[in-house]
Amino acid sequence: MAYRKVCDAQGGPLVGEVLQCSGGLDLDWDLNQEELQEPGPSMDRMQMQHVERQRPGRSDPGPDPDPELMEPIQPSVSVSPHGRFERLQEDPNYISHFTRAPGHKGQRRLHCFLLRYFLAGVGLFVLGLLIGRFAHAPTGKAPVPPSDSSDLLEELLRGITADKIDALQRSFASLSDDSEEARARYLYRQWVGLGLTDVHLFDHTVLVSLPGPTPNTITDRSSHQCFLPNGIPCDQRGQTEMPNQQFSYAAYSAVGSLEGEVVDVQYGSVDDLRRAKESLNLTNQIALVKLGQAPLLYKLSLLSELGFGGVLLYVDPCDAPPDRHIWHQAFRVTLNPGGNPTAVGVSREAGGSLTSLLVQPISAFLAKRLLSSPSTGQGGSCTPLAMPPNTERKKITLNIGNQSAYKKIYNVVGYLKGRRNPDRYVLVGSRHDSDQGGGASAIMTQLIATVTEQTKRGWVPDRTTVFCSWGGSALGNIGSYEWGEDNSVVLQSSAVAYVSLNSPVRGTETLRATASPSLLQLTTDIQRRQLLSCIRGGNCPRPNVSSLQLPGDVSFFANQLAVPTLEFAFEQTKAEETTSFLSEAQFSAESPGTLDPLSKFHETIAKMTAEAILRLVNDPVLPFYPLDIALDVQNKLKDNGAVSPALLSSASALRDRAAFFQSETMRPANDPKERDPSHVRMLNDVLRDLEKSFLIPRPPPGVYRNLLYSLPGKTPQFSILRFSKEVLLHRNGTSEAVKYNTVNQEVLQHSAVNQSLSLILRAIQSADRLVCFGLDLFENYPSDTI
Repeated sequence: MAYRKVCDAQGGPLVGEVLQCSGGLDLDWDLNQEELQEPGPSMDRMQMQHVERQRPGRSDPGPDPDPELMEPIQPSVSVSPHGRFERLQEDPNYISHFTRAPGHKGQRRLHCFLLRYFLAGVGLFVLGLLIGRFAHAPTGKAPVPPSDSSDLLEELLRGITADKIDALQRSFASLSDDSEEARARYLYRQWVGLGLTDVHLFDHTVLVSLPGPTPNTITDRSSHQCFLPNGIPCDQRGQTEMPNQQFSYAAYSAVGSLEGEVVDVQYGSVDDLRRAKESLNLTNQIALVKLGQAPLLYKLSLLSELGFGGVLLYVDPCDAPPDRHIWHQAFRVTLNPGGNPTAVGVSREAGGSLTSLLVQPISAFLAKRLLSSPSTGQGGSCTPLAMPPNTERKKITLNIGNQSAYKKIYNVVGYLKGRRNPDRYVLVGSRHDSDQGGGASAIMTQLIATVTEQTKRGWVPDRTTVFCSWGGSALGNIGSYEWGEDNSVVLQSSAVAYVSLNSPVRGTETLRATASPSLLQLTTDIQRRQLLSCIRGGNCPRPNVSSLQLPGDVSFFANQLAVPTLEFAFEQTKAEETTSFLSEAQFSAESPGTLDPLSKFHETIAKMTAEAILRLVNDPVLPFYPLDIALDVQNKLKDNGAVSPALLSSASALRDRAAFFQSETMRPANDPKERDPSHVRMLNDVLRDLEKSFLIPRPPPGVYRNLLYSLPGKTPQFSILRFSKEVLLHRNGTSEAVKYNTVNQEVLQHSAVNQSLSLILRAIQSADRLVCFGLDLFENYPSDTI
């Protein structure tokens, strides 16, 4: 048998030897098929000699087996080591004597072949991966999300431009169908097209109050002259005047005709009404009331209690901005505090009215005529409208022909889901009714476009952002109330904040920010940074931030849920007590092209809103400051002689604990090294729920349930304390006993003040307990996990 060794064993034994192969693993085999199939003595002799050379204890490895002792082997049918190995395995002697020999050359050669194929396979696999990677790699650079929040903010602000907002406004204004449904469906398609995947279109059937087929009228009984709400004689109206006249009405007013004397009650304050009551019989008379100083619904409730049958509303030109010419402009108001009126028992068959009063807005020009007022001018040299003393009161006939109907209103709601806290919602709300000219919708759509562009680059917010465009806002925030009430259970526990775009540009004179006390610091910081590059350059006003209650869709979230809110807006009015609540008058909206032709004011509001949204959805710890709430409470209680020492002490304790909570709990949670997800989530829940402590059950009409929002005034105070003295008009204010008995007046007023102070005390104590709960919770939190 002949054996020819191709691999050089270098003279060593087979046992424990590392086989050195030259020139790769090419082996020559000269095998005789017949000898392999029938092993004879030669194979046995070779095996024995091989075993003999493997005796233990020998240090000298010895020479290789002599090739002459081996019988010649004829060529085998198999030409590979693998084939020979399989055929040798069939021999029982091979299995018992040779396979267990650890140093057999065939095994080592087999290992070399296996290693060769393994390395070749790995090489081909890696080569395939590389080819596939470069073959399918995009030609452009892969999008990389911004490295931190400051970079992300810069990217967001860079994506918001006046040109883009202007293009969106023009696109919105070019709709051939101006109905609310058409606008809502257009927004739905836009949002989906921008990449917002989870978008819904909701409709609600509600009772709405609309103007009648003919305008409402006011007729002077002495001259028998009929006037339209803007002061134009009825016989001089033209077809072009009809839409404007039909726009001038009070939604949900009582309908019918009333004849009575005009009574000047100025702003409808308690002193104005007391003077009128002392000198006149007010039953079924018609009050002439200025808007401002107090909510309209509150004034109407007082007038109804005093027995008035009708109300004419107007805006005094002295309260309006100097460049706003309102002499011949009538307007619209709504008497709906919010939501679908059928929820409180109002029906179409009953006329769809929410009051027993016949209410009609009129122009300042017509009010001047009815008052016989000598007032002239507007602005700083203006003399306020008032009826001169000893003037004969005019008797008029008021005709109201409003109609009620059931109608569908539409809401568009889109979700951008968060990653770490998808069950915590930051809501952003605007309106899409035709009154605003598309400015709010354009800003909202621009924000969605900018945010979704960042998500395409890999950014995902921490919390879920809910973009909402409301319908039915002009008639009492119907869309937001309906959606909010349908989802109130979820919103109570999941809503974190509400960012409002109700009417972002209603003037160009003053940049105003309104926020709940929790968000005052954040709102101030944003406004200060944006004012550094303000539109007028260099001559920038100081930050103007307050917690005043404002009308709009923000009402439901601040008033019913106590969700922290904020809103940025440009206005035309000044921050004076007499000009507050003028926004309740809905004048025909100026087109954005007229009010802001370059869309620069819209761009500023969009950028400030974008920064607020980013902070609210991305900050690990919500940017709420409980100390600001405590300071706001103390500020409203100071300089009030009716406040007891116990109430002041409770407010002081809340301030101290809130300061400690803010420094010892919120500050460490903002440190990434100490930040634990469960710790931060519990902390945020405490911050979110703090304002809920200040909800009261039954506030005066038109006043927020949330005590933290105040009414405008020279000194800050709680709204319910401001209106406590009006209890005299609500509790048998017409009786002679109360009218002339000063002692009874003082007793009633003292009782009303005490009730209000009791509500405030309970709210402070509730907030204090929540802060203490947070301190106790985190004090016992394991230190190794914080």
